[in-house]
Amino acid sequence: MVHIIAKLLRDFESGFMNRRQLIESLALAASAAAASGVALAQDPANPAASGAAADHKLAFKTVELDHISYQVKDYRVTRDFYADLMGMEVANDNGKTQCELKFGNSMLLARNHFRPRGGAEGSTPPPAAATEGSGRGNRPAPTSLVDHLSYRIYSWDTDQVKEELIRRGLATAATRPDTGGGPGYSSFHVSDPDGFNLQISGWAGPNDSVTKKKA
Repeated sequence: MVHIIAKLLRDFESGFMNRRQLIESLALAASAAAASGVALAQDPANPAASGAAADHKLAFKTVELDHISYQVKDYRVTRDFYADLMGMEVANDNGKTQCELKFGNSMLLARNHFRPRGGAEGSTPPPAAATEGSGRGNRPAPTSLVDHLSYRIYSWDTDQVKEELIRRGLATAATRPDTGGGPGYSSFHVSDPDGFNLQISGWAGPNDSVTKKKA
């Protein structure tokens, strides 16, 4: 636990995270340590299991859900629904195709159906409609979709993340980071084992490669 706190402080002093992110990361680290202690106390007869977990080096440390991306028929309808019903804060509304709906430290990205690569506008097929009697009741067949999930990870370094993804066969040397999420934002899109679009994201510090390229 001590070395985790020391690393968090080093990252904060190096500009890899702001004060709010430092406080959140310290809280998460404390919660994880407490949970680990409870788990070990509940399974004293299996020390090998805890040893195996300790020996396994994790690639990344996920700290929070970054955002959920919704492709919808009319983002304005979705915007008003979630803002009015759920109290989400509307931000970065471009007035044409998309906006952000913020809640806590997370965000829902609502945007109109976009043209898929190699396809025509609106050619993304909706999920298959459920047959009568399948438990859907009188709900209409879905016409929209969640097109990806984004998780933010701890201690982001674009080059290191890319190297790890290449090592795992999830990226190639030609893979480029997605930096469209605002100043200092960097991410990679990969496919998970079920074919879902997984976005791994983080905030690039002042010495990160994407930061230097934009300077």
